[in-house]
Amino acid sequence: MLSPFTLQFTAAEIDEGTLLRDFLAQKNISRTALTDIKYHGGKLLVNGSEETVRYILHQNDLVSVQFPAEESNPHMKGEQIPLTIVYEDDYILVIEKLAGMSTIPSREHPTGTLANALLHYYEQIGHTGAVHFVTRLDYDTSGLVLIAKHRHVHHLLSLAQEKNTIQKEYLALIEGTLTIANGCVEQPIARVNDSIIKREVRADGQPAATLYQTLCTFPYKRQTYSLIQLQLLTGRTHQIRVHMAWLGHPLLGDSLYNGNCTHIERQALHCARLQLSHPITGELLTIKSALPEDMQRLLPASAESICDKTNMK
Repeated sequence: MLSPFTLQFTAAEIDEGTLLRDFLAQKNISRTALTDIKYHGGKLLVNGSEETVRYILHQNDLVSVQFPAEESNPHMKGEQIPLTIVYEDDYILVIEKLAGMSTIPSREHPTGTLANALLHYYEQIGHTGAVHFVTRLDYDTSGLVLIAKHRHVHHLLSLAQEKNTIQKEYLALIEGTLTIANGCVEQPIARVNDSIIKREVRADGQPAATLYQTLCTFPYKRQTYSLIQLQLLTGRTHQIRVHMAWLGHPLLGDSLYNGNCTHIERQALHCARLQLSHPITGELLTIKSALPEDMQRLLPASAESICDKTNMK
């Protein structure tokens, strides 16, 4: 039997006399998690003895939080699909998703998703529990996806997202040259009224902000393309695609937003860099992903070194 997911903390001098409940709140253990621990098989231990949240802490007390076992979605099955894992530890995973793959099952793509592949991988390594996506990518967008291995870790990373401390940087190809080479698009985004999928810039939409920076502009078969780097300051559906279309420079291959599909068959968008503080250790992680071949082949050789500069401030 696998050991339960457990976190341990040592009470400091400043914690003397603090209720265990308040101490755990300071450690971002949510009330929902405490309820699950109480009623669904978890434990709160202090120096090896089970205690309630009303326990009064003393300096150097060793607090162990054992979370209940998680169950995977019974309606989702694991599938043996190759995964490219670029980072993994006991708490998080970062996967390099290919274009043409859904993150989660949908009516259009009920199987063959990244979630199905992860469930199979979890079965192979003996990890029990659900798949917790922290970030997601559109079906035809490639690049890095962040996954939490445990519900509580997902909670911690969700808090980080709310504080905008998880940086996601993208590389994209557009037609033409941006009038303002570097800037920030701050335009609200809403769903197009007669569409389930398509979005547009509209005054009554949700606030959305995208930083962009032109890395290079180059000729390609009598046309001019630009390689740009983007950072999301908000997380709206199709945000980059909508904002670039609004600027008059839709992504190459983005048929939904009138992009030029002559030389690439999907939107030329790749999540190339993730930066975050590890939710448990606090270590600063910077994880990068190289451009896939279908975008790389459109670039001149001189642009190879430029692609490494995914470090927008």
